[in-house]
Amino acid sequence: MRITKYIHSCLLFELDGQQILFDPGKFSFNEGLVKPETFKDVSVVLITHDHPDHLDVEALQKIVALRQAVIISNREVAAKLKAHGLTVQIHEEGPLDVGAFQLLAIPVQHEAILDSSLPQMTAWLVNGQVLNPADSFAHNLLQFAGVELLVLPVTAPFLTELVVADFALKMRPKQILPVHDGYLKPFFVEQRYDNYEPFFAKHGIVFHRLAEPGAAIILP
Repeated sequence: MRITKYIHSCLLFELDGQQILFDPGKFSFNEGLVKPETFKDVSVVLITHDHPDHLDVEALQKIVALRQAVIISNREVAAKLKAHGLTVQIHEEGPLDVGAFQLLAIPVQHEAILDSSLPQMTAWLVNGQVLNPADSFAHNLLQFAGVELLVLPVTAPFLTELVVADFALKMRPKQILPVHDGYLKPFFVEQRYDNYEPFFAKHGIVFHRLAEPGAAIILP
């Protein structure tokens, strides 16, 4: 399984000739470094929640039009996208088979943010190997402690390094894929990685430095 990061929390999963895409948000497309056409072979798009850094409606419309990709998300996202002429397959909890991918939806709470209501949000476990918690460090995710790869938000208005490290050590993954850093200058992303990588290495966790758009890892 190949996982490619396209800025911030936009992740492309590829397995057995199939592609699924998580959270194509505005940070991925704002500077023109990534274009919707990059995802011409995507068959399924999963949206974890209705925040612009995870959901760029205009880009999503273009992606879906390329090969009639199916959108999977929750009721809140479905209601928003219906107004833009997009149909959403609602799946909020439990297993879901999508071709080569066996998915598990987990309802989670978004981390607290300033002066704003929290969106409905869904975390996803992919093929029992990869946990994408979206913007959540919720207690119910600890049932997946020891997962092979944790998709880990490493910077955000609602996070500190200590909070990130505490959650990651509780989850005890073998590997970490850092996300939610698309609003930072490249030099600062590298600086954050310079802090995280040796810290997690001391705990036997591999931290993948996926800083450049299109950087990828492969899981057996």
